Amino acid sequence: MSNMEDWPEPVVRVQSLSDSGLSCIPPRYVKPLSDRPTFENTSSNYDNANIPIIDLSGLFENKNGDLIVTSSNNSSNSNTFSQISVACREWGFFQVVNHGVSHELMDGAREAWREFFHLPMEKKQKYANKPRTYEGYGSRLGIEKGAILDWSDYYYLHYLPLCLKDFNKWPASPPFSR
Repeated sequence: MSNMEDWPEPVVRVQSLSDSGLSCIPPRYVKPLSDRPTFENTSSNYDNANIPIIDLSGLFENKNGDLIVTSSNNSSNSNTFSQISVACREWGFFQVVNHGVSHELMDGAREAWREFFHLPMEKKQKYANKPRTYEGYGSRLGIEKGAILDWSDYYYLHYLPLCLKDFNKWPASPPFSR
């Protein structure tokens, strides 16, 4: 478990604050006006935002029920990699379609995390992050005392490279229920 004294101030989980029946969001979670989006620096018409959608179907081929990466030197792959590059530079994110991950697996992962976040706080705290890493269950990023915080709890895990993966942060519960 993360030693809470390592933090510059007590860590209060957002879920705990939300469950406490607060009538308003505490000031430490409210960004200054200068840090909030304005019409000058955001699109006022989100219906026409055209978030990049990247189709990965050309990167894989089905061989005996297994998806394998196709040859990386074909023009379809080059076009897909170019789209990813542009989306990362211009948007910072994108939506992926035809990625080959089954809906059942995605639904199961979402349900497993939903079950984790509904566990009692003391069980979740076993996987708490530490001040100098995001990995694990957390509510704040960084260690600056008095920082404005995001109104969220999160769970962050390294998968690859293996040298970064902390197996102690991978929860044993909830058990996969499907």
